[in-house]
Amino acid sequence: MLEMLKKAMFTGVGLALKTREEVEEIANDWIQRQKMSEEDGRKFMSDLMGKYDDSRGKMEERIEKVVADFLSRVNIATREELDAVKDDVALLKKAMNAKDA
Repeated sequence: MLEMLKKAMFTGVGLALKTREEVEEIANDWIQRQKMSEEDGRKFMSDLMGKYDDSRGKMEERIEKVVADFLSRVNIATREELDAVKDDVALLKKAMNAKDA
């Protein structure tokens, strides 16, 4: 039963969508209801929080990739590209002002 619950709680998206505090609260509640020993409770919490951190990181990476792919498909300039254009415009203005002087 415990393994089944672990698998359910370790579900990547579901776990990643919870806040760290929510995950800790759920784990503490489960530890108390299952009357786990202190050592088992610590191991369960450690495993769960490690999985939470992994899931959260993977989800963030996926979101960043999806956004980057979307931006490239719809041909929207990135912040870096806009900054480069601003720099080019500033250089052109400087060159024009120098030529006029």
